Amino acid sequence: MDFSLGEELEAVRDLAREIFTDRATPERLREVETSASRVDASLWGDLAAAGLLAAVLPEEDGGAGLGMAGVAVLLEEQGRRVAPVPLWPALAGALAVAAHGTARQRAELLPDLAEGNGRVTLALEEFGPADPLTPRTTAVQDGPAEGLYDGPDDAALWRLTGTKAVVPAPAGARHVLVTAATATGSGLFLVASDAPGVTWEHAETTSHDLSAHVTLDGAPGEPVGTPGDGTVAALVRDSFVALAAVQVGVTAGALLHAADHLRERHQFGRPLATFQAVQHQLADCYVDIEAMRVTLWQAVDAQKEPFDAEDADRAALVAKWWATEGGLNTVHRVQHVHGGIGVDTDYPVHRHFLWGKQISTTLGGAGADLERLGALLTSGAVAP
Repeated sequence: MDFSLGEELEAVRDLAREIFTDRATPERLREVETSASRVDASLWGDLAAAGLLAAVLPEEDGGAGLGMAGVAVLLEEQGRRVAPVPLWPALAGALAVAAHGTARQRAELLPDLAEGNGRVTLALEEFGPADPLTPRTTAVQDGPAEGLYDGPDDAALWRLTGTKAVVPAPAGARHVLVTAATATGSGLFLVASDAPGVTWEHAETTSHDLSAHVTLDGAPGEPVGTPGDGTVAALVRDSFVALAAVQVGVTAGALLHAADHLRERHQFGRPLATFQAVQHQLADCYVDIEAMRVTLWQAVDAQKEPFDAEDADRAALVAKWWATEGGLNTVHRVQHVHGGIGVDTDYPVHRHFLWGKQISTTLGGAGADLERLGALLTSGAVAP
């Protein structure tokens, strides 16, 4: 299996790395962490102006057609610098709209994302031990959606009821993609963030980002795809891969901090990097990161044509488990080898620890990932 990036993806990687390195400085990160939105709007605009947001979209929607491979490259570079922009939910949501949305939905949503003027976020999680593939939020059909969305091909109006937890980066999101149960299976619905019946309760996260719990009380929504057609499974699968990509970058950036620190720090007249116990810790980190990277790109490769949903689901779950388990182990080890300076919030490595911990619990922890993977291997399907 060839995991080389190719010229287009290498160009995206290099440009993204340059922008994130220049813009996501420790001083800028501290400034954004105390802002109202916790999102670096200036950096988001830079990514859009450079064409990086559009690059992942299909060519027929004005993009470069890089798809999930482009998403993975962008997210890894973001993770290296722990840059506070809502890339993973926005891009995973955009790919869902591009793949399953109507022509009008694509025309209304995707150009705004590409230009950095608007985006969607994702409401996939719920309180309690809920699988994102089997939501407890419900949706019932309630006539035509005339007047709810502009355009000639208005879809049926659905009413959504339930509570969604930890919706990422709500600030600036014009729409939310909400998963909900219907009589024919799980469905994905586009809900305006300011629609009637939508109530937001903002909450802090481990990584300093703002999230929100969203209560839906008969909120109007428009289906993306057809309930029960696999759209939800595809979005959850893409979200697993996206989270794995961010975690690869977070851990790789953390390891670089550790290497720099241990080269410079001396004890008993020797650099800490020369101590065997420390070298073993970093070797374990390296092995975990490489395993995360290999399983990430295996999951990306599994989404290429000819496409097999079961293979893609399995690969995404393996990548998600490694990102959860290996990622958390890596940021813990890095924090440990930094000693007391690792808990100093003026030193940048603490952000990698917080991001790694947050990602390790998003859409379920390692135990949930293994349970899903076991269900897939034994029954041939992740969920309905």
